[in-house]
Amino acid sequence: MKFYFSLSKIPFLRNSYPRKFLFIAFLGIHIPLIGLITAIIFTREQFSPLTIILFTLILTLVATLITLIVIRKLIKPITLASKALVNYRTNRTLPDLPLHIQDEAGLLLANIQKTINENESYLNQKQDMVYLLTHDIRNFASQPIALANFIIEEENVALRNEYANLIIDSANQQVAFLQAFITLLNEEDEIVNAVITKKTISLKSVVKRLETELELQLKEKKITLLVQCKMDEVVLNINEILFTRLLFNLIGNAIKFSNTGSEIILDISSSNGFIKIQVKDSGIGFDNSKKQLLFDKFTSMGRAGTNNEISTGIGLYLCNQIARKFKGSIDAHSDGENKGATFTVAFPML
Repeated sequence: MKFYFSLSKIPFLRNSYPRKFLFIAFLGIHIPLIGLITAIIFTREQFSPLTIILFTLILTLVATLITLIVIRKLIKPITLASKALVNYRTNRTLPDLPLHIQDEAGLLLANIQKTINENESYLNQKQDMVYLLTHDIRNFASQPIALANFIIEEENVALRNEYANLIIDSANQQVAFLQAFITLLNEEDEIVNAVITKKTISLKSVVKRLETELELQLKEKKITLLVQCKMDEVVLNINEILFTRLLFNLIGNAIKFSNTGSEIILDISSSNGFIKIQVKDSGIGFDNSKKQLLFDKFTSMGRAGTNNEISTGIGLYLCNQIARKFKGSIDAHSDGENKGATFTVAFPML
């Protein structure tokens, strides 16, 4: 790879892999000619035609050998890419491929490295989720068993009824957890497989769709959604369905943790080449020092809503995944408990 890296430092060869081959081929072809001309000019002796033919033939063979050796070194990136894929598929060995070369072979290496890293991260997440599922289901399942034994032993009818209700609550929690887990699996797969395309998004249409879908939740808690949109449309590299779902999750989260009769502000603006989206509420807030925990799946920061709405612990995690998928960012801020919260999302505009 040293020879390949050295060629990549030459300005006119830096960004073109085929040009490197053409450069080596050009030198290889002209070595016999250069050698013959040099011999004729700098040697006083007269060469016979046979000597010239033999000399040229020898130079041609030497030049061919040197060219083949150099080309073999030049195809090292392709060989390295192939070995990296084989080792990962057979042994799940993570490669350490260069990411800084900008020609076709360099981009191939970089894309292989990034794809393997993303795939490894995805597999690790799935393994963590399977562990989480088995761990939590075991805990959930043990509760009804213990309560059922209490019912068998308990003679007091009132306590029996209380234990039975606890079993029902535990079963409902299991169902809610499994539903959240299934939702997480489906939506994670959708995010990973989403195609990134240049898209002109009508923000007015997106806002109207959000207002329609969230109308019942807003009415139920008598919450007013104030929209401050300073743009009609925006061009992004994004999937519009996932973009809308991100906003839906953020506003739905704000509704869940807002008090009845309050307001939620959706502010959409542009700044320094980015579209900036803020969702502000005056609800229960959070400890700002622990804000990163909000974006963990099945986060420990999960709480019931102000009307005891169930929190699955995956909404903000999925928002973070969508933002990262489309090269955006998401942040949260709160001045403390019961002082509201602000979630800010930014995407680069085209």
